[in-house]
Amino acid sequence: MALPLLSYPTTSQNQRVNGFEIPGDEQPWQYCTETGRDRLEMDALIMAAYRRIFNEQQVLDNNREPILESQLRSGQLTVRDFIRGLLLSETFRRRNYDCNNNYRFAQMCIQRVLGRDIYDSREQLAWSTVIATQGLAGFIDRLLNSEEYLENFGTDTVPYQRRRSLPHREIGQLPFERMPRYGADHLSQLEALGNDFSRDRDLSTPAKLPPDPVLKIGAAITIFGALALTSGIIAVVLSWFGWIKI
Repeated sequence: MALPLLSYPTTSQNQRVNGFEIPGDEQPWQYCTETGRDRLEMDALIMAAYRRIFNEQQVLDNNREPILESQLRSGQLTVRDFIRGLLLSETFRRRNYDCNNNYRFAQMCIQRVLGRDIYDSREQLAWSTVIATQGLAGFIDRLLNSEEYLENFGTDTVPYQRRRSLPHREIGQLPFERMPRYGADHLSQLEALGNDFSRDRDLSTPAKLPPDPVLKIGAAITIFGALALTSGIIAVVLSWFGWIKI
C-alpha cells in the first residue's frame, strides 16, 4: 500500500497568482499537439520536450530516444506519455537520478515537470519520501498524474516554466535551466577530492614572477627586437622610393 503524500503549505508563488497581462514575447511559448502535427511543428515540440526534461547541457544526439519520437509522431503516444518516457529513460536516470540525492532530484523534477520551484523544504521532504517508498517510476507517475500537472499541461502540452516574468518586475525569475544540476553535497565531495571552486582562488595564490635579472634580460630582448623590426620596415619603404638599395 502506497503512503499518502505528506502535507505541505502551498505558499504564494508567481504561478499561483492570476495574471491579467496581455501575452507578449516574454510569455513562455507553449508547444502543443492540438495546434498541428506537421513535421516542423513536431520537430519543434520534440526539441522543446528534450530541453525541458534534459536541459540544454544534455540535449545530445546520443541522448535522444528515437523509438519514443517515432511513437509520438505517429500518434501512439501523447505528449505526457513522451515526457514520461524521457523521465524513465536510462540517460535521464544516469545523468540526473544516480548522481543526486532524493532531495535534489525531487526539486529538479518539480521544476521541469510541474514548471515551478518547490514551496519549501517540507514539500521537498514529501516528494523525497515518495521516491524512497515507490521508486523512480512511482514518483514520476505521481507527478504526471497529479491534478496540478493535468490542470496546467494536460496530455498534449510540453511543460514550461509558468509565469517566470511579471509585468511589474524589471527582471524575472531565473530559468530553471540555469540552476546547477548537482546539489551542495556533490560539491562537497568534489572539494574533498582537491578541487577548489572558490571565486577568489586566483587572488589567494598570486602568480610567482621570475627574478629581476630575468625580467631585465627579457625586456632588453623585446626592445631590441622591436627596434630591428622597425628598422627593417623603414629600409623597405625607402627602397621603394629608390633612396637606398637593399
